[in-house]
Amino acid sequence: MCSNLEVPSSIGCEKAILTEEQHMKISEVRRLLGPLSGKSSIYCSDPSISRYLRARNWNVKKATKMLKASLKWRSEYKPEEIQWDEVAHEAETGKLYCANYNDRHGRTVIVMRPCRQNSKTVKGQIRYLVYCMENAILNLSPDQESMIWLIDFKDFDMSNISLKATKETAHVLQEHYPERLGVAILYNAPKFFEPFWMVAKPFLETKTANKVKFVYSNDVNSKRIIESLFNMDQLESAFGGNNHVSFNITKYGEMMKEDDKRMRCFWSGVDPTSRCALVTDSKTSNSRTDDDAHITRGADGS
Repeated sequence: MCSNLEVPSSIGCEKAILTEEQHMKISEVRRLLGPLSGKSSIYCSDPSISRYLRARNWNVKKATKMLKASLKWRSEYKPEEIQWDEVAHEAETGKLYCANYNDRHGRTVIVMRPCRQNSKTVKGQIRYLVYCMENAILNLSPDQESMIWLIDFKDFDMSNISLKATKETAHVLQEHYPERLGVAILYNAPKFFEPFWMVAKPFLETKTANKVKFVYSNDVNSKRIIESLFNMDQLESAFGGNNHVSFNITKYGEMMKEDDKRMRCFWSGVDPTSRCALVTDSKTSNSRTDDDAHITRGADGS
């Protein structure tokens, strides 16, 4: 398997400065969308429209079509209304969660462990995935819009994943969360994963597939990739870091319930400095602190 072991560039980690022409295209998308209100108006910020334009190579018509489809999906699926109690059973094993640390560029980190899959229903898996994505976006530092995926293949076997779930995951992430992936690290993927990857790869857009990096614990170049992205004292030991605290579902659930309150404030259009945000946000500095739960997030990843 090609390991693609070059150290990821920091280029693209921060929000790009738009040109005058690009600003004009954002305005054109707004015109084509027509009047927006409520949550649709909140969702269609300039950075959001810019991501859809980038996903469609700045083609206004294609980007508008894509964004309209996402607005329809969001109005029906209501991702921002998913609450922890609805998806907690999917999270029990620690198969997927938002890490307590960001990378060195302030990007949210999502950890996945396929061997801990505990659900047979694709519907439930996708529902929890969407919940995690909304939470990860909520916790991005202000100057970031993409995230890092860390996928741990320890104890993995092919019964842990399905092609159907993979296709649906790729569809949801690419169609409704465009340009949100910074880098995906596949850590210690076994040789027998290669045929599955070759089948799954065509479901990914080329530039998305190019963000996938295969890294291995016994490879020197892999260590360079990890060290370039993370503060090793924060990174979990499973990925070569020095943090040995394990996932704690009880503490993680408490953290998610607090984030659910912050999510409601955001989508109600409440000013983040208002009383609602101050009362419900236990981490206004984008920092979570609990020594036992391993839930301290530093916005700069340092």
